[in-house]
Amino acid sequence: GVLRFAQDDSIGAFFRSLYSHRLNAIVKQRILAIDFGTKRIGLAVSDALGITAQGLPTLERTRLRDDLEHLGALAEEYAVERVLVGNPIGHGGGETSMSQRVAEFAEKLRPHLPCPVDLWDERLTSVEANRTLRESGISIAKRQRAVDRLAAVLLLQSYLDYLENERRRQGGASE
Repeated sequence: GVLRFAQDDSIGAFFRSLYSHRLNAIVKQRILAIDFGTKRIGLAVSDALGITAQGLPTLERTRLRDDLEHLGALAEEYAVERVLVGNPIGHGGGETSMSQRVAEFAEKLRPHLPCPVDLWDERLTSVEANRTLRESGISIAKRQRAVDRLAAVLLLQSYLDYLENERRRQGGASE
């Protein structure tokens, strides 16, 4: 339930501020993840608590300007505080031609957003997404439509798990 206290009660004011601070510590801003592709862009957004990644409809690429405007509108709609773009670096950790394209795309995206745009290692997300969908038994046509969204979900979930592990390692599980 909702806690209510008399306005002139100093103990009530203390608990109101404590309760408000606790809510602010729990509710986190959302993160938007982008699995960049030349034909489609897979999308996922974190839940309000920053625990799980939820897939959004895949963006069919049209013109770069339209794609950037669409992503800017999504960032505004979900009030995201950060955007992650999957960076397909090579298995040895080096740049690939696609990782260079992703970096260029992220650079073009930054001016369209009021929040940071970071690259995040996605080495195996598309492979994992394809494996998961193949094992699920769904048709190839449905798999092709779902793979980008699932890759974005896996990308974002790996980042959320990383943040949670960092919090635990630093001793502040909920801060």
